[in-house]
Amino acid sequence: MTRAGALLLLCAALLLITGGKCDDICPALRDIVDLFISGSHEAYIEQVEKYNQNPDVLETADTLKSCVDERLTAKDKQDALSALNKVYSSSLC
Repeated sequence: MTRAGALLLLCAALLLITGGKCDDICPALRDIVDLFISGSHEAYIEQVEKYNQNPDVLETADTLKSCVDERLTAKDKQDALSALNKVYSSSLC
């Protein structure tokens, strides 16, 4: 879970860097993190492009998604999604 947690934090940071609006952060975060963990590479990059067209951001998103796809096991991904369900049900979200 440590690797999965670190990657989730990186993804959240990426979303914040890309300029997500504060009042829409949880739905936007939910969509992009779900794609980041379990979606297709192309769908994740398309979602990131909605927030930012900067080539450096897109390259970083591409690298991070490749890392997740190559290194996280199905168990790691399930653990990360389980943790996210707790975040999504938070009163702060």
